[in-house]
Parts: sequence; structure tokens; C-alpha cells
Amino acid sequence: MKQILVTGAVGQIGSELTAALRKRYGKDKVIATDVRMPTDVELRDAGPFEFLDVLDPNHITRVMQLHEVGTVYHLAAILSATGESRPGVAWQINMNGLYNMLEAARQYQCSLFFPSSIGAFGPLTPQDRTPQDTIQRPDTIYGVTKVAGELLCDYYHKRFGLDTRGVRFPGLISHETEPGGGTTDYAVDIFYQAIRHKEYVCYLKPDTWLDMMYMPDAIRAMIQLMEADSSRLVHRNAFNITAMSFTPSMLADEIRNHIPEFHVEYEIDQVRQAIADSWPNSMDDSCARTEWGWKPEYDLVRMTRDMINVLSRKLQGAPTTR
Repeated sequence: MKQILVTGAVGQIGSELTAALRKRYGKDKVIATDVRMPTDVELRDAGPFEFLDVLDPNHITRVMQLHEVGTVYHLAAILSATGESRPGVAWQINMNGLYNMLEAARQYQCSLFFPSSIGAFGPLTPQDRTPQDTIQRPDTIYGVTKVAGELLCDYYHKRFGLDTRGVRFPGLISHETEPGGGTTDYAVDIFYQAIRHKEYVCYLKPDTWLDMMYMPDAIRAMIQLMEADSSRLVHRNAFNITAMSFTPSMLADEIRNHIPEFHVEYEIDQVRQAIADSWPNSMDDSCARTEWGWKPEYDLVRMTRDMINVLSRKLQGAPTTR
């Protein structure tokens, strides 16, 4: 088996994906890469780590030459809210970085996973049960780079026969990494604040519907797609996948089932609210279910219970809830 390379391995998805891949395939088979050195001891010491700047083709070539890479999970990216404050940087990393990795994958004959997002949709997209194939006119630089990335991956598959695959992630919820600049990150931060302070100030309106997914499901989806029989894949790139859809008020209510005194106030961030309003309320992921057997394991109730249990132990040694 050839080795697996993960870009952006220090980030929210990358750190958990790297651990899962090493557990599945062996720690020496997975090369974690990033422009930041990992502070997490397990990520740093459990397998090989390489400094890699996706904007520098020479860095990429050096790493590819050092390791016999067969699969790339390309996760290095600037997220939605951060991208609006630094659009030039978002374009450089999200687009030029992807192009560089696709060229390296073509040169070294690797398969490549590219994560797209609900951010690839826009205000003209049908918001309820958004179809797999529909209009995409995002109005954020993050969304623009995701749509362009989807098309670029499709091009490399059709033009060069490169095995490119990807999903459109909803908002991701994790207990391992704290929020990092995404519009849906309220659904992570709210747990930290509920456990630490029993109160939270939310930057989205209480009735803002968004698709969400618990990180264990997201990690499983990436690996499952990359292991899927390619002959079954009609779309290959940018599969809609989802697990649950809820509003901030619904999430707060579910948290109060475990922390009754939890209180939420709302101070709307107009930039992030506008981004959220342009995204789907829910996605139709029937193509992923049909083509490679996608099925989530966590819903709102199970995710909330697990988040509170794990974070309570992590943050303050609090007893778990039933």
C-alpha cells in the first residue's frame, strides 16, 4: 500500500482525519503536513510530519519525492468568515493551493480528495432539500473558490483521468478542535460556553436553519468515499452529504436537556448572518447514499449528548449525562 498525505493536518478536520487514517492503515502510512507545527503531541509524535506550503510547488515536490504517496486528502484552506476579511489570501490558498496539489497528484499518479461545502451554494439555490445538481452562484469568496475547486477537480478527472473525489460538507461539529473562523462554528463554540459559563452569545439569528454533521460522521464519509468502487461513482466530486438540520434555538433547547440553566442571547453578526442566509436549510444527499452507501450515524440528540459528555470530561472533569 502506498502512503497517504494529508494537507492542512493541523486544522479542525485534518487533525482528526490524520488520527483516523493512522488507526486504520498504520501510523507510518500517513504523512501529516501543514505550514504550522502541531502542538498536539499525538499528531506530532504518532507518525511522520512534514512542513508543506501548498503555495510552493517545490515544497510539494520535495515531500512527494520523499514519500511514495498514493492518496492525497487536500484539506488546506481558508474558511468562510475568515475568507471575507482576507479574500486575496483565501483565493491564493483555496485555488492556487488546490491547483498545485492537483498538478502534483497528476505527476505522481495519486488519487485526491477535495472537500467542498454548503458554501458552494448561493441565494438563488433551492434552500430546502437542495439537489445534488443545481444552480450555484455563491456570493462569498469562500463559496467562489469551492465551486471553482469542484469544477477544477472534475476537469482533472475528465482531462487527465485523475481519480478526484469529494463531498460538500455541511457545518462540522467537533470536540477536538475549537472554532476556527467558519460561519457554522457557533454550533461548536456553544458547547464550550455552555459547559464553562452556562451562557452563550450567538452571532446568528435563533431561527437560522443550517445543515450540520458531527465530526465522526465526516471522517467516516471521507474514508468511505475514497475506498468506494470507482465504477459506481457517477458524480465523483462534490457529493451532497448531511446528517442533521437545526437552528441555534433548537440546539440550545437540546443542550438545556443536559444543562437546564443554560442561557442564550443573540447579537447578530451581519456578515456571518448574510453568509448563513445564502446557504441551504437542508441538502438532498440521495446521490451519495446511492452511489457509495453514505449514511450518517449521529443526529441532533446523539451528537449533543456525546459533545457534552466528552467536553465535560475534557474541560472540567464534570460527570457525564445520560
